[in-house]
Amino acid sequence: MSSGVASLTVSQLLAETLSEEMARDPRVVVFGEDVGALGGVFGVSRKLQRTYGSDRVFDTPISETAFIGMAIGAAQAGMIPVVELMFVDFLGVCFDQIMNQMAKNTYMSGGHLAVPVTLRTAVGSIGSAAQHSQVLSATFAHIPGLKVVFPSSPGDACQMLRAAVRDPNPVVFLEHKWVLKSRVELFPWAEDAHERDSTAEFGKIRVLRPGADVAIVSAGWMVQQAWKAAEALALEEIEASVVDIRTLVPLDRDGLVEVARGVRHLLVVDEDYRDYGMCAEIMATIAERLGPEAPRMARLAPNVSLPASKPLEEAVLPDTRSIVQAVTGLLEAS
Repeated sequence: MSSGVASLTVSQLLAETLSEEMARDPRVVVFGEDVGALGGVFGVSRKLQRTYGSDRVFDTPISETAFIGMAIGAAQAGMIPVVELMFVDFLGVCFDQIMNQMAKNTYMSGGHLAVPVTLRTAVGSIGSAAQHSQVLSATFAHIPGLKVVFPSSPGDACQMLRAAVRDPNPVVFLEHKWVLKSRVELFPWAEDAHERDSTAEFGKIRVLRPGADVAIVSAGWMVQQAWKAAEALALEEIEASVVDIRTLVPLDRDGLVEVARGVRHLLVVDEDYRDYGMCAEIMATIAERLGPEAPRMARLAPNVSLPASKPLEEAVLPDTRSIVQAVTGLLEAS
């Protein structure tokens, strides 16, 4: 990996990826709140308006229902919109457009209408309290017709964004704020950053670290916490594998079952809400497929709104310490 790439943030790499896709296909347009001159609140559309003009990169009024509806209409008319929902927490004001139009119009038209919308949105907690800190990945994944991707590494982020833009179906692209803000060199599994010119295949998990004692399954920024926890557990002579699910929809159920076959214990870690979420889906898949041969499983995820207080936020969110504790408790209970 070149030193130049290593010093870049993931948001800078994503901006380069978007620019390359806009150069490749003139149908690609980028819009949303503050994506033009400002370049997006996290900089993912930086310099794009300067390069491609305000016809292809432009700011919208503060009306998520209007501009996401516009993205759906533009996609059905032959454009390829990349639309930014600034924070995933704003989903509530445009949920009808996403749930009943973006997700269903291809189905409702008998396959005659394609809706190639990439809906980018920032997720996760960086100390911004309950209305700007959610993930809501399971909310999107619960709706048939949407693909939901949640990259954890610089290379995956670029490859998945490229794949999302080229996909004829609507894709929800979840960008964790800490992933966006972090430099490539800080990711221990960032060697894939030099392959960012390719596209990722949705629906394939990645085992980032092998381990025979327990598998820690997660997505997004929680993969970073899982990796650090595995390093800490190794000092206690506990071998933990780290599994990145990468996409919630499609979910690599076969891959997860194969991981589960190889361990006696499995922990699912999620930053989204615990009940009815990703953790339960993964655990149910493994239990249904393996029955009595399934490993002993547990889940670690918040089940309250995110507090504004930094110490309380740290107490609620999974982190390296709580993952280590959860793994230790899981092993001791067996």
